[in-house]
Amino acid sequence: MRDAITLTNSELMELTRRAHGRTTRAEDARRARLILLLAEGHTWDEVSERIDCSRGFVASWSRRFTEQRIAGLYSRHWGQVATVLTPELEARILEATRHVPTGGATHWSTRKLGAHLGVSHMMVARVWRKHAAVFSVDEKTAIQALDRKDPVLPLSPGRAERHGFEYFRHGTLSLYAAFNTKTGEVLGKTAARHTSAEFVAFLTDIVIDQPRGQEIHVIADNLSAHKSKPVLDFLAVHPKVHLHFTPTYSSWLNQVELWFSKIERDVIARGVFTSVSDLKRKLMRYIRQYNKSPRTVKWKYADPSHHISTQSVGTGH
Repeated sequence: MRDAITLTNSELMELTRRAHGRTTRAEDARRARLILLLAEGHTWDEVSERIDCSRGFVASWSRRFTEQRIAGLYSRHWGQVATVLTPELEARILEATRHVPTGGATHWSTRKLGAHLGVSHMMVARVWRKHAAVFSVDEKTAIQALDRKDPVLPLSPGRAERHGFEYFRHGTLSLYAAFNTKTGEVLGKTAARHTSAEFVAFLTDIVIDQPRGQEIHVIADNLSAHKSKPVLDFLAVHPKVHLHFTPTYSSWLNQVELWFSKIERDVIARGVFTSVSDLKRKLMRYIRQYNKSPRTVKWKYADPSHHISTQSVGTGH
């Protein structure tokens, strides 16, 4: 397909300047070359091949130029008008957050509340991050205090590093951890068992660790100990603490699981512990050292084909 574009002398000079200018932005130069090629009589397919673009790209910008000439080649923001976060808007978002949404939903999402207030969902997220602390919480249970006779058998030519098989087990303990999703810091606590009483005690530690009146959101898995009556009683006394549960079979989504895998590799897997107290001391020392330079978790997909969709193949349970 061809577009019969005729240029005036001034348009030809301006487009040529944009197409070959050393300080011209790449996207402006590309559009200018597109119009110049069409004016020379090239077809859409030829233009697409020359500037490496789709036919839709050619159609869009040739139409814009035909309707508005040079002015049509400037980029435009077709999304939502940017909104400045004023104290009044921040107060509106916080006030709306405290009320249950209509339609049967139990809580707001950033997109739902953004649509309700007519603001960007990113604006809502900014306010929530500013006024709430979000913790990814779980427990690593039955950590063994193993006193190994041969801690690590070293490398040798043709032989990989090995562990000795003889050990004495002094006992076990559980490690509760709260991973701050904003800062990457970890609040940790050990316990002899992992019942709802220990979980409530750890939630209390989280509340004490935060400023008075702070909204706290806790992400946890669907363990029965996280939904017991003592936990519900604790939430009734602390209305600013909110529990959010990961879907069934999806506890791996909880970011604290990534941190647990790190402490497993760094301390537990090869560790030698002379007692349960020694195990506790080394775990807490690791947490203190880690918090000196914590790191947050940022999910990303390097391969878009791995995105979960309605067409994804699932496994049965």
